[in-house]
Amino acid sequence: MNIVLVLGTSAGGVGRHVRGLAAGLTAEGHRVVVAGPPQTEAAFNFTGAGARFAAVPVSDRPHPVNDLRTVLALRRIAGSADVVHAHGLRAGALAALGRSRARLVVTLHNALTAGGFVGAVYRGLEPVVARGADRILVVSPDLGARMRALGARQVAAAVVPAPPLGASGRSLDEIRAEFGDRPLVLTVARLAQQKGLETLLAAAAGPYLPEPLFAVAGEGPLREELAARIAAEGLPVRLLGDRADVGDLLRVAAVFVVPSRWEGQPLTVQEALRAGAPIVATQVGGIPGMVGEAALLVPPGDAAALRDAVARVLADPELAGRLGEAARERARTLPDEEDAVQAVLTAYQAGMKR
Repeated sequence: MNIVLVLGTSAGGVGRHVRGLAAGLTAEGHRVVVAGPPQTEAAFNFTGAGARFAAVPVSDRPHPVNDLRTVLALRRIAGSADVVHAHGLRAGALAALGRSRARLVVTLHNALTAGGFVGAVYRGLEPVVARGADRILVVSPDLGARMRALGARQVAAAVVPAPPLGASGRSLDEIRAEFGDRPLVLTVARLAQQKGLETLLAAAAGPYLPEPLFAVAGEGPLREELAARIAAEGLPVRLLGDRADVGDLLRVAAVFVVPSRWEGQPLTVQEALRAGAPIVATQVGGIPGMVGEAALLVPPGDAAALRDAVARVLADPELAGRLGEAARERARTLPDEEDAVQAVLTAYQAGMKR
């Protein structure tokens, strides 16, 4: 089968997922082309996974001239393809506008959380994808319901596994020493609007007993704004930047916190489950179905509820132990890369039977 995988700008989960699919599909004997911005090849090395890479400018924001070039480029690249599989709303809409005879599968990894002009533009892309794709894969039930309401023909659940939990080689005692004697409350997230970090900062003000240190691993456009608020309010929060030792951080965390406005199948939550970390998360998107009984869930944007849930876990070792054991048990049910490859092959073949 000739398969074209399309993605936009990515610094994390989507790029890793596409690389895993490229590697698995080529190992199955399929011919794979990955089409996306040049920086994604530099970050994820799709050619190292056995795919051919085609540089195509799929940007985050609309640009009429560049978008027309992208549509024409995708039409050319997909000319001999059996399946085009686009990842994300922007990539899916551009692939739909530039589609050839190939079947079009689109995986939606995120919901719309932005307002204003950007939100309006993206809402305009949703019906293009819903009506233009042969099959849509979604990372949460709410996304599936929205696509069906907009006229999608076939909707199914996406399988987006996290890679195996790595280790830095440092001892856990060394990792703990980096943060002193206080319990570590960890968040791993891009510093961006969707992640609800303003709610995390409000919750970090406490009070807590014992007094924890909040740490956020990740980078993004809100760094300066978050750093300024942390300094102005004297909050017990440390911005760690991008870290290669997330697995170790999860293993020493007293609580792992997900304050997001919305999430689908976040890789960080899968990693936290594998590490057996007690989890406090917002009750949004695909998180409840992913964690089951392995987390305390709170409403998004509710700093008081988030603070109270974190305080409960810190003050109750028995509760923390139950959550950690439930996380490890839940992790045993998580899909792996082979499951993801077989799921997309099923989606491709179902599309061809139409």
